[in-house]
Amino acid sequence: DEVRELRGSEMGMIFQDPLSSLHPFYSVGAQISEAYLVHTKVSKKDAKAEAIRMLEKVGIPNAPGRYNDYPHQFSGGMRQRAMIAMALICKPRLLIADEPTTALDVTVQAQILELIKELHDELNSAVILITHDLGVVAETCDKVLVMYGGQCVEKGRVDELFYEPEMPYTWGLLRSMPRMDRDRQTRLTPIPGSPPSLINVPSGCVFNTRCPFTDRVDGDKCRTEHPNLELGVTPGHAVRCHIPAAQRQEIWLTEISPSL
Repeated sequence: DEVRELRGSEMGMIFQDPLSSLHPFYSVGAQISEAYLVHTKVSKKDAKAEAIRMLEKVGIPNAPGRYNDYPHQFSGGMRQRAMIAMALICKPRLLIADEPTTALDVTVQAQILELIKELHDELNSAVILITHDLGVVAETCDKVLVMYGGQCVEKGRVDELFYEPEMPYTWGLLRSMPRMDRDRQTRLTPIPGSPPSLINVPSGCVFNTRCPFTDRVDGDKCRTEHPNLELGVTPGHAVRCHIPAAQRQEIWLTEISPSL
């Protein structure tokens, strides 16, 4: 009961696949109304009116007419808009968006991201966006936590991630990202190896089995000692790496950045 009170009223969530997240046996409007009824003492009539208002707010055309439609009658983008309406109908203080644009085409993806930003500003809700798409990160986020092997390996402002990154894993992400200003014949540089099993996480630095810079650290420290998340070169920027901060900055400026 305690979790149920938090979920929806204090915290909302947009899932990766709205088709599997919405119940196929109930209309979209009824599911949105239920979320509102659970957390507010209103009549079913008022809950329906609020659900229709939210459907209109997220851009569903003819919202009163679509209230009784089922999930399979909505397009992918419209289902995701309905999920956003359900997540925000109780005006939660925190919205968690888990890969909200993964299955959508580029045009609809841009519309959904813009909608999330607009509602974030209007409702003053904090947003945690979970994504593997660096383009989405650049367009949407203010601060970034880079995760690897279940751990935060770098955190800072979004501009620091792209222009002053300090973690070898982040360097690998940027080097493997396609760019419009690059020669189409130029091959991408993938990160070698495979992600570790979370059941059997490597000792030492979680990235050491794939990191090409372990030889820059004295001894066998990368494989034996787990690095702390420590402040980097700029204030508020934190990195989990054994390479000294000044040396990381030099590697970025002389070896990584010129090749991007």
